Amino acid sequence: MDNNISLLPMDQTQIAQMYEELVSGLQEFFKKNSFSRAVLGVSGGIDSALTLKIAVDALGENNVTGLMMPEKGISSEQSVYHARTLCDFLGVKNHTIQINKFVMDFNTLPWKGNALSNMNIKPRVRMMLLYHFANTHGALVLGTSNKSEMLLGYGTKYGDFAADIEVIAELYKEDVYALSKYVGLPDELILKKPSAELAVNQTDESELGATYTELDPILKQHELGFDKLLEKGLNPALLNRTFRRIEDNKHKTSPIPTLKITRQ
Repeated sequence: MDNNISLLPMDQTQIAQMYEELVSGLQEFFKKNSFSRAVLGVSGGIDSALTLKIAVDALGENNVTGLMMPEKGISSEQSVYHARTLCDFLGVKNHTIQINKFVMDFNTLPWKGNALSNMNIKPRVRMMLLYHFANTHGALVLGTSNKSEMLLGYGTKYGDFAADIEVIAELYKEDVYALSKYVGLPDELILKKPSAELAVNQTDESELGATYTELDPILKQHELGFDKLLEKGLNPALLNRTFRRIEDNKHKTSPIPTLKITRQ
């Protein structure tokens, strides 16, 4: 259990409205683009669980497929169990594909990967599998990144940050917890320590150096600037790390740069 998680006392009417906007917004997006089917990666974590629930409510269980893509030796059995159980409970078609064999092929390249490249290839392999399924079945890929992750750039470019639509990208992590509780997702998912599970014993908290409960107040006010937040009494070291991370990772969620030319 992550004892650092504290659900803010949000108004239930506000939470209900927020959820309905996400459901209706997803319905409208699919209608506008003439698609009816969706696929997403279901990891056993809270973000993909909430995204799956929204997708089922918006599109119907028969139009949603969940892919579970664990890495043997890294992904926990608990996460795989949670993902499969949730898919079954929501009546969603699902497939389990271990990614080890795909990842291992990169060991045959004429260069040796470093720790960062070896971790990032995993979400990119998962995204390739999602798009392979999507192209084969006439579906769109749903992203599962929340606003806290997007602002921090805590994800992999062309990996978990690649999708046809990001469903919960306007929800801070605190909002994800609140909406998950509202729709009745299991406590095991809500109270689990967030982790990308790209390495043994990896957690979001250990990589970010803080809990989302500590980070979200900074992220919600980051546009005020470092000095203003420092005046509010927020932790200087955490502020510095957070602002530096936001700046360094902007390229992950910004449009692809293009070189301009002048035509006569």
